[in-house]
This record gives sequence, C-alpha cells and structure tokens, in this order.
Amino acid sequence: MLLDRLLRVVARLPERECIVDGDRRVTYGEVGAEVLAVGAKLRERIGPGDRVAVLMDNSPEYVAACYGTWIAGGAVVGLNTALKAPALAHLIGHCGASCLLTDPAHPEVAALRCLLPGDVAILPVEPGMGLQTGPATDDVAPILDTSLASLVYTSGTTGHPKGVMLSHRNLETNTNAICAYLAINERDRSLCVLPFSYSYGASVLHSHLATGATLVAEKSFMYPHRVLERMVAERVTSFAGVPSTFYLLLRRTDLAAYDLSSLRYVTQAGGRMDPDRIRQLRDLIPEADFVVMYGQTEATARLAYVPPDQLDRKVGSAGKAIPGVELRVRDSAGRDLEVGDLGEVCARGENVMMGYWADPQETEKVLRDGWLRTGDLGHMDDEGYLFLTGRAREMIKTGAHRVSPAEIEEVIHSVAGVDDVAVVGMDDEVLGEAIKACVISTTPTAGLKQDVQKACRDRLPLFKVPKVVEFKTDFPRTASGKIRRHLL
Repeated sequence: MLLDRLLRVVARLPERECIVDGDRRVTYGEVGAEVLAVGAKLRERIGPGDRVAVLMDNSPEYVAACYGTWIAGGAVVGLNTALKAPALAHLIGHCGASCLLTDPAHPEVAALRCLLPGDVAILPVEPGMGLQTGPATDDVAPILDTSLASLVYTSGTTGHPKGVMLSHRNLETNTNAICAYLAINERDRSLCVLPFSYSYGASVLHSHLATGATLVAEKSFMYPHRVLERMVAERVTSFAGVPSTFYLLLRRTDLAAYDLSSLRYVTQAGGRMDPDRIRQLRDLIPEADFVVMYGQTEATARLAYVPPDQLDRKVGSAGKAIPGVELRVRDSAGRDLEVGDLGEVCARGENVMMGYWADPQETEKVLRDGWLRTGDLGHMDDEGYLFLTGRAREMIKTGAHRVSPAEIEEVIHSVAGVDDVAVVGMDDEVLGEAIKACVISTTPTAGLKQDVQKACRDRLPLFKVPKVVEFKTDFPRTASGKIRRHLL
C-alpha cells in the first residue's frame, strides 16, 4: 500500500528533500515524523474506516494529514480550499466525517466552527508537529487493501459533485502504473500546481512520494511567470497541467525566455487539448517529452496515455490503455463495437472505484459487471488507440442533430486570436438548442467573430456552425481546471 511505500522511503532516504514549500525544504524524515504525529492524534478519535476531512493547500502538512489518517485506519476526504464554509459543511456532513484536519489560518475555519455539529472535531495541522523520526510497525492500524482509503468529490462540472470511493488497492494499482510509464525515479523533481485534493494532483503526489522523488508545491497559478521562474530555480524535471494551464502559459508568458532544459517530461490531462497548441508547446520546450493522458476520478486517475514517440503519429488521440487497464467502446446495450465505430468508452481494472458514497443508484448507472461506463464518447483504431469526441451529457441536441462541442472547439481553436474556447448549447424556440461559442481573446473584435464563423462554415456542416459567438474574459472552472459548462 502507499503508506508502506512512503514509510520505506522515509527509512531509506530520511535526508532526501521530500517537499519544497516556499522557503521551506522538508525532508522525508521530517515528513515521516509529521505523519506519525497526525496518526497518533487521530488514533485517539477515530476508528477503522472513519472519514477524515482535509482542508489544506498543497503543503507538507497535507501529506501529513493524508498519510497520518491512513496510519490511524481512516479514509481521507480532500476538500477544495476555494469553497466557502456552507459548501464545505455540506460535504463534511454528506460523508459523515468525524474530524476536520485543517490549516488553522484557513479563512473559512471560523465559520465552520459555527456550522459543523459539536461532534466533528476541528484539528489544526501545523509545521513541526513531528516528535519522532518514524513510526514503528505496531503504530500503524491494520488496513486491508480493499478498505476505503480516499473519498474524492468530483469537480462538479455539472453542478452535482459525487463522492468517489477509492480503496487502497485502487490507489496503489494506479500509482504503480503511472510510475512505470513515466519512469519516475528518486532523482525527479516535479512542480505541482494541481490541488492534492483532486485525482490528478493526488496522482502526482502519490507517485512521487512512492519513489522518493521531490515535489515543489505551488498553491496558485495566478502568476504563471513566477511559476516558470521557480521551475528554473528548482531545476524541475517534470510538470503536470490541464489544458487551461498550458493555454495560460502560451498566452501570458514568453516560454522561450526561460531555461527549462532540466524538464524531462510534461503531462497533460483533464480534458482534450488542441493539437496545434501541443505543437506550439513542444516547439518551445523541445527538450521535454509531452505526454497526453486520459482518465477519470472514477478510475482513481489514469486510464490511457500516448507514448511521446507516438504523438505525431496519433495526433488527437487520448492514448492506449495503461498497464492493468482494459478499454472497450460499446453501444447503449453494452455490446462491443468494431474499430472506428462511435460509442461509449468503458474501462475495467483494479483502479476502478468502489462506487459513489451513499449513492447506489448513480453507482449502478456507471458500474456494470465490473466495467466503468465513463460517459465519454469515442472510437478505437486498429492499434488500440482511443479517440474521444466528447461527453455524452455535453452533447448538444440542435434540431434533429446531436453535436459534440469538442469538434467545433477544435476548429475555433485554430483561428488566429482565439486563446480559449468553450462551446455550449443555449435555449432556442425553433431548434430546442442552438450552439453558442464562448471565446477568450486578447483582441475581442467584430472581425474576430466573423473569422470564427467563417472557419466553422468552411470546415463544418451548417448545423454545427455557432449561432452566437460571445467573448469572455475567463471561464468558470473547477479547482482542477475543468470548465463548468452548465454555468455558460
């Protein structure tokens, strides 16, 4: 299990840098001591399987809270630090957490003390809690690999987050696969701007702790140039982002001005990225491999990836199945489809979730005979590479047609002056839904609107051409960077 992996690294590499957090450089030995301290505090309050909510930014203390919860036999519920107290209290109540581990300086703590029932303990986790150098074996509560390890609330792109239940086996299986295909080792230094509380950020966290690598923790991507400066100063070897992360880097920084020669690879997940933008990034950071990945919270994190040497040959692909995962494309009746046929992507493997917390009906909808119905639409080629066309729930029903936003977004992304785009359906008396393109641009002009419309007319059938092009300064996003389309 991941807890055992971390404790072995702590014993083997106690002086190795584990997490760089601002000016703090925290070793594996120090992290191990904090993990033990949190575990000892929690053992007085929780029993096996009890949920422990964690409200913290990326930091060594987040690691202590997560792995300390496992030492005490509990399950971690990572919370989005951007949420306000009422939303946080709702999630804490929904999962039945008995404790909240938090940074005492978090601005919502005072309000939470008034909103949470008295039997929910609010416990601060602060630097320097560790009083020992590492836990003895009998300090660790017995844990089955099938036990609940983590409860991850989905980003809520539809406005209805669900609690994804992940076991210790789920986490370890997915971590092992990620470490293998990225060849992560103890010499790696990864800068992480993705919240540890979400599946992508958690996968970066666990894969690096399991191998004795170093994490450079970032709490914000508000100033991309400062993140790049830190990458240079720390000689970072890897960086993970979602499409919006890389669009910001291209739009608001001069990547060529930074010495990023230490980068070994860059990973991208969290949604389909425009192939032209990927080419731009590869040209600007040619030393680094660019790894396109695909996954879901319901699959712990990762389902597929494109090996960097296949990126040019498989442009637009979400990749092939990672080790230990099977991928199929099926019709609505659950029958496997032929190569090239469009259907729903289904996945099977030991990384697939246990189900949704306290929601058997939703669980039954997506877990069928050991297979996860992802809700993503796509097709497979004859080499087993997956190509996605969009989410089933995001399909726009315009007149007699069903339209994937992703296809239109790809066309609009190619228009000069467009920095980012999101295509959604809007109410229409005649068509039921009409197509609206929301565009972010530094030059939002009537001429650009005309260019967008022309590009769509030239490359798409008329029923896929947006009726409305609307300029935005930003998109509403989840903490993991996904666009909250229902708000557009």
